[in-house]
Amino acid sequence: MVHSLNPSSSHFLLKMSSIHFTFSIYLLTFALFLQTIFGDIPLYNICSSSENFTSNDQYESNLRKLLGNLNYQTPSLGFGLGSVGWYQYQTYGIALCRGDVAAADCKACVNDASNEIHKLCPYDKGAIIWYDNCLLKYSNKDFLGQIDNENWFFMSNVQNVSEPTIFNQKTRELLSQLAKDASFTTKKYAVGELELGKSTKLYGLAQCTWDLSTIECLQCLDDAIGQLPSCCEGKEGGRVIGGSCNIRYEIYPFVSA
Repeated sequence: MVHSLNPSSSHFLLKMSSIHFTFSIYLLTFALFLQTIFGDIPLYNICSSSENFTSNDQYESNLRKLLGNLNYQTPSLGFGLGSVGWYQYQTYGIALCRGDVAAADCKACVNDASNEIHKLCPYDKGAIIWYDNCLLKYSNKDFLGQIDNENWFFMSNVQNVSEPTIFNQKTRELLSQLAKDASFTTKKYAVGELELGKSTKLYGLAQCTWDLSTIECLQCLDDAIGQLPSCCEGKEGGRVIGGSCNIRYEIYPFVSA
């Protein structure tokens, strides 16, 4: 299942008139103000419609315990996984924070994800929710250590680059290298940059969930890169985001140093 979202991850402040630029700054400031009051807004979520549970049954109890465990376990390392229960009431879950996110922000994101997914998918035995800073996923099926090939969505910048052929080539070059770098690290995370010209750089990110092996992580990221033509060819920024890995590129820095 593939979903495309637009507008995207980028702020779209480039190539605008001064009036549009000022207006965009106001919008961005207002968005940050709302974020401060109401917390982060999810990028996307998917509820599994295959199986449901009823209120106050054993699965719900186990799910609440699992989410509590992930809330406790994830912030210190940036990743958490586990399962709770037995047989038809067993639930499996993971939580992943972006590699540059501080422990306090990771904790806040996973907590927000736990609360929000309960509202969005109240009786679904499986669900995924994505934020800028984290991912939370659970299911009654054991998915740990397996690539999620079903759940993907795209985000792309509305701005087009002036030389798409060269830009697309450079984007794939950077992300392919980051995919290799990420797959061989403990945190399954890599960021980097590439010179596009005297005053322009391309920034990229590649990340997998830690339950994947080196080979599985690389395969997942290669699959994500392979989907770029469907969403982001010739765009100044884009993301391909899945249940097991994600890639992102922009022409501005977007991660903490």
